[in-house]
Amino acid sequence: MNKADTFEFFRRLAELNPSPETELEFGNTYQLLVAVVLSAQATDVGVNKATRALFREVKTPQAMVDLGEDGLKQHIKTIGLFNAKAKNVIALSEILVRDYGGEVPADRDILTTLPGVGRKTANVVMNCAFGAETFAVDTHIFRVGNRTGLAQGKTVLAVEKKLEKGVPQPFRVGAHHWLILHGRYVCKARTPECWRCCLADLCSFKPKSEKKK
Repeated sequence: MNKADTFEFFRRLAELNPSPETELEFGNTYQLLVAVVLSAQATDVGVNKATRALFREVKTPQAMVDLGEDGLKQHIKTIGLFNAKAKNVIALSEILVRDYGGEVPADRDILTTLPGVGRKTANVVMNCAFGAETFAVDTHIFRVGNRTGLAQGKTVLAVEKKLEKGVPQPFRVGAHHWLILHGRYVCKARTPECWRCCLADLCSFKPKSEKKK
């Protein structure tokens, strides 16, 4: 996709949704980090259901450590892989208390050293909490990037690098939110709803499906 089409691609998404945000619910940066760790291989809806009561009780890493692994499991047992995730959340909380004064560091490289925090999670936290121009490539963004021709690559990192290089201002901070939401609600995996897509004429995906009468 050329520069002009890429600009128009994001201009249209921004026009429809000027202030895109993550659908995860959180009250502070630490809660955001926990929510994103819990969201791996789980839906935002499922994570939000599990964390509403948890986040009323736990607002800091120390409070999470005090809750303990078994206590955390009781809150998140409806989420996939909850045993491993509980272990990671307690471990990362202990590290934040011990090494970072209970604060989440605004550094992607440091974040990726925390248990359960990969590059995608770190990118989400950097973007949502600190306004960094990062591109957290999940399955939705990987699909949309490849299907539309916006950012094609065989790996998540390859797509991320294409976005990092190609997304223009003023769309860089909001870009990954627009792409996630577009992939979640319009450019769906099995049945992309091309008939109602505002980007259809810019997209390299063929054939376009038509709205059924």
